[in-house]
Amino acid sequence: MTLPRDYSGQTCALARSMEIVGERWTLLILRDAFYGVRRFGEFAAHLGVPRAVLADRLATLTEAGVLDRRPETGTGRREVYGLTPKGVALWPAVRALTAWGEEFHPADGGPRRVFLHAGDEAPLDADGRCTSCGTAVPVADVVVAPGPGLAPATPDDDPVTAALARPHRLLQPLLRPPLTTAPPGRPTRGPQR
Repeated sequence: MTLPRDYSGQTCALARSMEIVGERWTLLILRDAFYGVRRFGEFAAHLGVPRAVLADRLATLTEAGVLDRRPETGTGRREVYGLTPKGVALWPAVRALTAWGEEFHPADGGPRRVFLHAGDEAPLDADGRCTSCGTAVPVADVVVAPGPGLAPATPDDDPVTAALARPHRLLQPLLRPPLTTAPPGRPTRGPQR
């Protein structure tokens, strides 16, 4: 039996929020959007989520104004997803749930990923403050970096996992779009003479 998406009889703000972000996979999709994942196939490959479920969750987040879907710059054909200001406002919740998981359900070897202040490369505490300068770090100034518990890279890693093996500033596209045209001065077809 499929559970309903709404919490009938519940009128609090938390219930209304859960109607948007409370379904399975949704917070992981949001986490990846903060990491800079933009394309449907990248979400699918990194998360291992069934494509129908992913399409449903992305549609829900888009309809709620948490994500927007737009043509990818330079391709005109592919679409990408990006966090809206409403979506970016969810960062404290995503960060707090991650910190809670690290404290009460830690991975062997330590965290797989750590958050750093881009300004001085110091770690953030559980409240999102820089442990060096004490600044409450806005999401655009946060770097996600490999932590001590991250397994070594393998040739079988999906492109998102491989890219996250290096430090990366949140909200910036993680993967570059494929080139759709040849660089200037080079033919796009036929033999080169």
